[in-house]
Amino acid sequence: MAMTLDDGAEGGSSGRRAPTRRYEARRSAIVSSAVEEMNRKGVRGMTLGDVAARLDLVPTGVIYYFRNKEELAAAAFLKGIQSYEALIDSASGEASAEGRLSAFLAGWFDYARRVQAGEADRLPVFNDVRALNAPVVNEAYIGMFRRFRSLLDPALSRPHANARAHMLLSEVFWIPAWLHQAEVADYARSADRMARILARGVASRDAAWPQPRPLPLAAAGEPVASEPFLRAATGLINEEGYHGASVEKISARLNVSKGAFYHHNQTKDELVLACFERTFEIMWRAIHAAEQAGGSGLEVLVSAVAALIEHQVSGEAPLLRTSALTAVPEALRAGLMQRFDRLSYRFASILCDGIADGSVAPVDVNIAAQIITAAINAAAELHYWTPGVAPQAVVAHYVRPLFEGLCSPAAS
Repeated sequence: MAMTLDDGAEGGSSGRRAPTRRYEARRSAIVSSAVEEMNRKGVRGMTLGDVAARLDLVPTGVIYYFRNKEELAAAAFLKGIQSYEALIDSASGEASAEGRLSAFLAGWFDYARRVQAGEADRLPVFNDVRALNAPVVNEAYIGMFRRFRSLLDPALSRPHANARAHMLLSEVFWIPAWLHQAEVADYARSADRMARILARGVASRDAAWPQPRPLPLAAAGEPVASEPFLRAATGLINEEGYHGASVEKISARLNVSKGAFYHHNQTKDELVLACFERTFEIMWRAIHAAEQAGGSGLEVLVSAVAALIEHQVSGEAPLLRTSALTAVPEALRAGLMQRFDRLSYRFASILCDGIADGSVAPVDVNIAAQIITAAINAAAELHYWTPGVAPQAVVAHYVRPLFEGLCSPAAS
């Protein structure tokens, strides 16, 4: 069952005796170990053996506290949700939406600083939370989403608020992908710059909103024979992560046999790499087409980003989410991350062009480029949070707030 804003479920009780302090300390350590494994390998890739090994335990030592891996993963996600809600609570007293965003991000980056200092437990990455499909986690996640939404302007209509809350949530979850580029001493600086970009956008206050230009994103030439497999694998990886997108599930989605799968693909990893390659090609195609069309830096960015986000929400051939990288085998991950970094580097370069011609505000282009990259890929899940919003409305609900800020008035 897919997690949507209307999902809900009731949690149950384990029925165990009241825990002792020692029991709670060991249980907490196991959950923290699970978070480390989930962040490296995803929910499906985590094993109880790996979690236990981090603590010099045997797997049965973990099973004493958690009956199975799914129960442990649920506990890890729920602990993370509680941490996020505490950060939101600490920011909720600010009077303005911009003040709340700034306070929340300041708190998040300070928490990240404490993690680096060994003073706090690492937060889980929620990129493949849907792969777990635990009702109690789904309910808690939706509650966290609503809390994120409360940071924004309460005057926004529900569709606009939901679209912006999804963007904010996705941007926060993407921070760990680029945070290694910042010195720990600069975390507060990064928080302030990210907050300003998210709240006010990157467009210059003097620049009129440019109408996005239609861009050709389809590849020239004959259709690729493996295209159905690329689409099926991309959809499944976006929904369930790398490990959740098994050969069996990909074949079942296409109603073909495993033999047919291996006729077109030597291995699953080969197909996954092809999915990433296809995503890179489409993103570069949009950038080059927008640059060829000309215009200010803002016009180029808006046209490229709008085309890619509209491509994402169309559902016909979605791009692979950058968040899928967290569960990809580590041997493949570094090279793929470099490819995404090159895309962000180009977005930063176009932002510099916009600053030079006056269409883009003087912002931190490195952070802004990461925000743009994350927003494009997060659009693949936008339909979960904005049911009923037509694809042609995505520019007003999602693209403009990216460039004009989450605190800007809603576009009609």
